[in-house]
Parts: sequence; C-alpha cells; structure tokens
Amino acid sequence: MPLNIPNLFTWLRILLIPLIVGLFYLPDEWLSYEGRNVAATVVFVIAAVTDWLDGYLARVLNQVSAFGAFLDPVADKLMIAASLIILLQLGRVDAVVGLIIIGREIAISALREWMATMGQAKSVAVALIGKVKTVSQMIAIPLLLFHDDLFGVVPCQWLGTILINVAAVLTVISMLYYLRRAIPGAPA
Repeated sequence: MPLNIPNLFTWLRILLIPLIVGLFYLPDEWLSYEGRNVAATVVFVIAAVTDWLDGYLARVLNQVSAFGAFLDPVADKLMIAASLIILLQLGRVDAVVGLIIIGREIAISALREWMATMGQAKSVAVALIGKVKTVSQMIAIPLLLFHDDLFGVVPCQWLGTILINVAAVLTVISMLYYLRRAIPGAPA
C-alpha cells in the first residue's frame, strides 16, 4: 500500500464517514437538530472535496497507484451509501432511490471486478455518464443533509430531492451503459 498524499486524502474521506453518521446519534443536549444538519453537511462537503483533491494530486504529483485507483471508488461508494442510509432513516430520501443507487454501486463494482479477472477492465472503465452521476449525488446529498432553506431562499430539501432523483435516473442509465460495454462484441 503506497502511502502518499493522494491516498492520505482518500483515507481521510473514509475516516469522515463515521463522523457524518455519528453526528445524527449525538444526544440532543450536545447538538441541536439544525446543528447536526449543518455539521453533517460541512463534513460531507469536506469529504467530497477530498474526492476531487486526491485524484487531482495523484495526477499532478505523479502519484497514481493501483492501490489508490482501488481505494478511491471504494471510499466514494462507502460515503454515498452511508449518507443515503442516514437520509433514508431521516425520511429525506425515498427508499427506491436509495436502493437504486446503492444497488447499482454494488452491481457495477462486481462487474468491474469480474471484467478485471478476464483482462477486460478497460471495457468498464469510468465513463462521463458515471462522473455526471457522481457529481449530481455529491451536490444532492449535502442539500438533503442540510435539509432547511439556505439563507431563507434556497429550498435545500426540494432541490436535493430533484437532484437525487436525477442521480437515480443517471444511475440506471450508467449501469445499463456499463453492462452493455461488458457484453462481448458490443460496440465500445
């Protein structure tokens, strides 16, 4: 396991996941409802920034590694799944949306692993549709964690719900895209 700056940011993202979850289990005397929402949003945004930062630094510092390429998507999937489960528990996300997103992540991870064993990992490499899906999730989830209106103007729950539903649709489309690419003889 290469210990470099990009991988440290990925590990930081993984370590922030229990903090996001734990904030919603603190006693009411420690942190108000609004305080939990704000704190979880801030932690999630910091984690999301590390997602961009680790990839950027890996390329700029020429520290791209096989371990980092493995760990980065695992960290993303853990962060998204943990946040969605909390949002489901809070009643801020529909269960079908959560199941679609988490189910797709599991299915595509398994598909990538299977394709790698066959020497076909490049056929299911990350595509633009997958990146757009991830960005929509990374914007929707903090809006849903924040929950209240931002500055009394931006309806975060409403906007987050629209974006997470868009993410769910993109999730299905990207899954179909990757499955199609995995079929032998399918156009690339």
